[in-house]
Amino acid sequence: MLRVLSYAYWALIAVTCPLFFAGALLIWLVTLPFDRRKVVLHQYSCAWAVFFIVINPMWKVRVTGREHLKWRGPAVLAANHASLIDILVLFQLFRPFKWVSKAENFKLPFIGWNMHLNGYVSLVRGDRESIMKMLEECSVLLKKGSPVLFFPEGTRSKDGNLRPFKDGAFSLARQHEVPLVPIAVHGTGSALPKHGMVLKEHVDAWVQILEPMDPADYASVEELRDVARQRIEDALASRPTA
Repeated sequence: MLRVLSYAYWALIAVTCPLFFAGALLIWLVTLPFDRRKVVLHQYSCAWAVFFIVINPMWKVRVTGREHLKWRGPAVLAANHASLIDILVLFQLFRPFKWVSKAENFKLPFIGWNMHLNGYVSLVRGDRESIMKMLEECSVLLKKGSPVLFFPEGTRSKDGNLRPFKDGAFSLARQHEVPLVPIAVHGTGSALPKHGMVLKEHVDAWVQILEPMDPADYASVEELRDVARQRIEDALASRPTA
């Protein structure tokens, strides 16, 4: 039964994505002269993603700690990554951030094209030149006032355990003296296998936005990174019950 529902779900996504992209293209054209940070388009993209959560009867997503995310101003957001659907649930933040995402995602029909329209940041994992270009693009975005969202583990966890964090997000936060906001994503790890398309079970996901960290309070990038990782790990270990 799950296999049938899964295939129906992916088929619905395939059918509706061209329609959503047409809307995104229209919004991009209309707002291009006055919305340089593409805030309106990003909010539309959030609604696009959340639609795929709402229509799935097996998924439930809650968000707490929104008060820690300002609507305006630069910040670096750092979230754990356990499942493909982390991307969908984090769009439910409805804040005008820019994704840092692997280059392969930008090649996807409609979804990837929309990522290009939004000005999200592409990254080839393990490619030093691409990493440097990504950091430069993120620096420009932060200077313009746009938050950027990273998965500092670099890839999805295979077993649900938090992987070591890479330095990039934390280096940017210190360099630009902007808040570092840790985000703990609960309950998505078992929703979808890393290699496969069959949804595994009901998902009660919880996006927990933790208190922002001031990089000036930490002596080094490494200390900021390690403390942020520990805060996310502690939050995952003590999942809220309400």
